[in-house]
Amino acid sequence: MRVRRLKKHPAALEISAFLNLIVVLVPFLLSTAVFTRLAVVDMSLPAQSTGAAEQLQVDQLKLEVVIRPDAIEVGDRIGGLIQRIANTSGNAPDLVALNALITQIKLKFPDQRDASVLAEPDTQYDKLVKVMDAVRSTHHKEGHQIVRNELFPDIAIGDAPVVRKP
Repeated sequence: MRVRRLKKHPAALEISAFLNLIVVLVPFLLSTAVFTRLAVVDMSLPAQSTGAAEQLQVDQLKLEVVIRPDAIEVGDRIGGLIQRIANTSGNAPDLVALNALITQIKLKFPDQRDASVLAEPDTQYDKLVKVMDAVRSTHHKEGHQIVRNELFPDIAIGDAPVVRKP
């Protein structure tokens, strides 16, 4: 007896609904994507102090800018505090005074390129970046152009020393 077999046709995939979804979804995702500009600043950690050998080099500046909640302390790691700059009335750092002081220090030490910015744990990121920018360079106007002068471009960041209150 002859066996009769049914011819089987391969099933076709129905992807028209999926293609419609992709056609709508891809432009929507592209239009809502946020493209951000990423800026990277090369930094290093502060060098570990070597003690007596470091104190022998009195002519060299080890600039430290410490960000406190109420002020900015500019000092030399070896020589101590240079100046304490109080915050402005809105509890924002006085960046103009800081930049002027850093410019004066740069005139005394023109070959020095590195500085340490030390911040307390609760320091706002925006405040840290503004202080770093004030230490890194200064801007002034010459004619119709704004000229940027480099101050201390090699910035290391770290934790501020703890102040013990009496």
